[in-house]
Amino acid sequence: MTEQASPEPATVDSPGHELALSQPAPVQMVPQLQPEAQSQFQGHGQLLPQPPAILAVGTMMKRRNVFAVWLGLPLVTLGIYNLVWWYKVNAEMAAFDRRHPVNPAATLLAFLFGWILVVPPYLAVYGTGQRIAERQRAAGLAPTCSPALGIVLVFVLGLHTLYYQSELNKIVDHYGAPAGAQVSLAA
Repeated sequence: MTEQASPEPATVDSPGHELALSQPAPVQMVPQLQPEAQSQFQGHGQLLPQPPAILAVGTMMKRRNVFAVWLGLPLVTLGIYNLVWWYKVNAEMAAFDRRHPVNPAATLLAFLFGWILVVPPYLAVYGTGQRIAERQRAAGLAPTCSPALGIVLVFVLGLHTLYYQSELNKIVDHYGAPAGAQVSLAA
């Protein structure tokens, strides 16, 4: 039997991804059959190492008060906070899981100028709901955020922001880490 040394653990950065190795994994050996034994699965072959597992890492989002997001701060700022919230939430989701790219500026523009065409703001609400569900999956939670419910709640006192923030808070509560902390993500 022959063994090969595993490569040193390293951080791998590629566009849109933030990956890191938590600890070097022990070398796992997988049998490789000799050519004459491959068809019959007889005999003993050599063992080859498998590469260690790579974990995805993200930046924790901020926990916000759902009532302040929905009613308090938008009233105080005459609605401007609502736009700030959409941008910040989408930017935080982009930093939380870089495997699924997010353009927070595009979401904000859909709200600022999309009302002219009627449809873009609703697409932004639906897309944000989908991204929240993806982030719940990435955190290892069952996705409970429904983009369709988010669209319905737009027409019910604008409750979609309250609903979406409560769904994002589930992710933050799951980790219990402060905003900006590095957390490991599920597959």
